[in-house]
Amino acid sequence: MKQNIADLLIDSLLQAGVKRIYGIVGDSLNAVLDSIRRSGKIEWVGVRHEEVAAFAAGSDSLLSDSIAVCAGSSGPGNLHLINGLYDCQRSRIPVLAIAAHIPSNEIGGEYFQQTRPDELFRDCSHFSEVVTRPEQMPRMVTIALQHAISKKGVSVLVLPGDVAALPDDETVPEQVAHVTQPVIRPSDTELQQLAEYLNKGKKITLLCGAGCAGAHHQLMALCDKLKSPMVIALRGKEHLEYDNPYLVGLTGLIGYSSGYHAMMDCDVLLMLGTDFPYRQFFPKKAAVLQVDIRPEHLGRRASLALGLCGDVKDTVESLLPLLTEEHDSHHLDKYVSHYKKVRKSLDEMAIGKPGRRPIHPQYLTKVISDLADDNAVFTCDVGTPTLWAARYLQMNGKRRLLGSFNHGTMANAMPQAIGAQCASPGKQVIALAGDGGLSMLMGDLLTLRQYRLPVKIVVFNNSALSFVELEMKAAGYLETGTGLENPNLAAVAQAMGIEGIRVQDPADLEVAVKRAFQHNGPVLLDVLVNRQELSLPPKINFEQAHGFTLWMLKAVLNGDGSKLVELAKTNLRR
Repeated sequence: MKQNIADLLIDSLLQAGVKRIYGIVGDSLNAVLDSIRRSGKIEWVGVRHEEVAAFAAGSDSLLSDSIAVCAGSSGPGNLHLINGLYDCQRSRIPVLAIAAHIPSNEIGGEYFQQTRPDELFRDCSHFSEVVTRPEQMPRMVTIALQHAISKKGVSVLVLPGDVAALPDDETVPEQVAHVTQPVIRPSDTELQQLAEYLNKGKKITLLCGAGCAGAHHQLMALCDKLKSPMVIALRGKEHLEYDNPYLVGLTGLIGYSSGYHAMMDCDVLLMLGTDFPYRQFFPKKAAVLQVDIRPEHLGRRASLALGLCGDVKDTVESLLPLLTEEHDSHHLDKYVSHYKKVRKSLDEMAIGKPGRRPIHPQYLTKVISDLADDNAVFTCDVGTPTLWAARYLQMNGKRRLLGSFNHGTMANAMPQAIGAQCASPGKQVIALAGDGGLSMLMGDLLTLRQYRLPVKIVVFNNSALSFVELEMKAAGYLETGTGLENPNLAAVAQAMGIEGIRVQDPADLEVAVKRAFQHNGPVLLDVLVNRQELSLPPKINFEQAHGFTLWMLKAVLNGDGSKLVELAKTNLRR
């Protein structure tokens, strides 16, 4: 058979090291799928929803440290990719999306399933262009891959089905992916300015995020030199939480009071590799310094005294010799001690008493953390699963924690677990799923079964969109539309041919988790957890307290006083 454009595409992806493509088949993808079949060197992972394909590609890319690929057929098919692609773009994950398109001669004629994918994806990608002629290939693939790899984000290649099938016997596949590793740091003059602020500072706090990956050693040296407590943003947890005597916890809506006050009480705040979004958690009087690989992010969260462009590891290595002043450890000691007290109080809540139902989600998360493999990969849904993961999963430098931490979409945990397990078949992959998130994309439990992916899905089943309920209560609203009438989710899994385990009593939890982790195949562990568990931010402001009082008053006036009793019973131990 003669070579066609689809063959050039697949050969180019092979040259770039791509091993899998996630998606759903459709007639506009026929030539691409046939090329994959004939090649025999790229695996097609057929999911049940294209959104899952994009999320799976994102986690595959993160764990394989390589670009990953997803695909959708024309119109509605590739449109379903958009939520996962937004997540990848905002999390700086290199992903190529193949958006199949209607026949090229029908574009502009309101043809069946016509959309404008090159325009639709422009806001969630660095590159989004249409292939219209054979002569564009494989150069167009090179351009798309280089945008995704170098800018760490999404590229979209729009490929009409008829163009994919066009013959091309002359073009030879070429090296299409060029991965560079430049050293990026501020100039000597800028580094000296940064050092002057830090040498003069008396109470310096570090706020560190995902951009600190690979700089653990350098940051420990920096904290030691400055006698600085380190606050971490959520995406920095997996990179910085372990072997860290300077850690004082997280800040923000799911953070700790120790992290919050360590920032509010400093005279210099040094932000490294973080785009932490909540402006109300930044100090008002401190000098704020920021180092970020993307200079366009400088100053968009807080007013800066100094903003510098640089890779965190390269920048800190060059900065350390310039730090000359000795710093007092009082600020560090104060907040490390504060953090230890907060950590102790949090651990005291992670208990389970036999017979006391429903199970506390803190206890569930701690049991998972204690029993999981040392190199386990965790994914977590937004809402309360993310909150409990942030507070109770222990990182050690080998474990990974993935979530929709920037985009904040529901239903990400299971899709990300699919990609993580495909990329790391020998590792334990555990998805912490909300009952709302799981039910949104439940059909892809069948993907786990079809591909025999041994993902362990733990469902925090509280029959509610509970984080939304907390937000409503804090704002003074009666919760409306948040209740979920769930079936026995373990029985649903069993009906799909997946091992299903249901737990209601704390006495049974540890045995059930061990059983799930030891099972050689996918498992859904359906755990009935407390709906009324409060998860308060590190500082309660007047509006939140006032809103909560209004909620209690409205609940009584509407005959829902029993909710207050249950809430009190649940949280008295605080």
